[in-house]
Amino acid sequence: MSIGIGGSTVEIELNKLTDMTTDVAPISLDEYQQRISKAQQLMREQNISALYLNAGTNLTYFTGTVWYSSERLVGAILPAQGDLVYIAPWFEVSTLSGFMQVKSEVASWHEHESPYQLVITVISDVLKQKNCVHGTIAVDESTAFFAVDGMINAAKDQNLSLAFTSSKGITAGCRMIKSASEIALLQRAKDMTMVVHRAVAKILTVGITTTEVTDFINKAHRKLGAPKGSSFCIVLFGQDTAYPHGVKEPKTLDTNDMVLIDTGCLVQGYNSDITRSYVFGKANEKQRAVWLHEKTAQAQGFTAAKISSPCETVDIAARDYLETQGYGPDYQVPGLPHRTGHGVGLDIHEWPYLVRGDKTPLAAGMCFSNEPMLCLYGEFGVRLEDHFYMTSSGPKWFSEPAHSIDDPFGYEA
Repeated sequence: MSIGIGGSTVEIELNKLTDMTTDVAPISLDEYQQRISKAQQLMREQNISALYLNAGTNLTYFTGTVWYSSERLVGAILPAQGDLVYIAPWFEVSTLSGFMQVKSEVASWHEHESPYQLVITVISDVLKQKNCVHGTIAVDESTAFFAVDGMINAAKDQNLSLAFTSSKGITAGCRMIKSASEIALLQRAKDMTMVVHRAVAKILTVGITTTEVTDFINKAHRKLGAPKGSSFCIVLFGQDTAYPHGVKEPKTLDTNDMVLIDTGCLVQGYNSDITRSYVFGKANEKQRAVWLHEKTAQAQGFTAAKISSPCETVDIAARDYLETQGYGPDYQVPGLPHRTGHGVGLDIHEWPYLVRGDKTPLAAGMCFSNEPMLCLYGEFGVRLEDHFYMTSSGPKWFSEPAHSIDDPFGYEA
């Protein structure tokens, strides 16, 4: 049996866990104000009159307001100069105010009224203050089409000459460079998930179901201080591990199965997302070879992450190595069927991406997953996913990569 795999119980491992969030510092009001100022600077540089932030992570990033999108429009309008204005249903104003970190005026609408007309009216007021009758409005790229369509039609109704564009140049322009406070929150989330990975590996036993493992992982994240437990969880055994995001009817655990566990949690809204693959029992020659190829590909990607290099170079480095080992070519299997990594922050997948075609220059403060998964359909898969962030001197791991297939957590390293 691999070191650190099996041999314990759910009760024993849960009883070892204690809250890891007691000293966590949330994002400060001053930092939210700095984010708003940066967004407004980018808006002026890009000749944007106003930015619409929809309920979701963009609204949270700039205002600290946690609210989830639905058919009822909730958001905020940030002018290129001046204070932001929230948009919300009248009956939600009191509740919304309690969630605000950045306090500001709320423009409200009743159920029979159009929130899109209200958005355009607020924007019109912004333009009037500048003696303008036209302008460009950046709309949160996560906004549903029906809401964007409603705003466009409302502008026509009010005879306003407005151009609408994606907010990505502003929102991503701010969010993809993390502050020290954000990196600290991301680090804690990943530390917690690594503790969970070590614990869950010890409870594995022949016949255990993926549901039982998932339940343990959720409880473990809660005990460590994640209020909602796991933010997601993928547990796969044997042949099922070849399919990156799971199968319809997952199998129970057998001796010598490959195990794949991919999970994460939230700390003050910031995500962890770490995968471990190892064998429950004794690895055969092919499992060993593929596992080592995966580990090497991950290391090749990490080494290629250099300041000012395009994001795509990380994906290219991992994929080029795998092709020398007979995988692929390109996205073909056996091989790596998806990108090497993604940005991570308030969203589990966010800009930029470690994928061919993403020319974004790597810069200090960017945070990524590194997971060049190997899929052998009908046999097994291996995904070693760790996260890193860029510093002025190069990449730094959030989570230490797996040690070896026989000692994945490095107990005897």
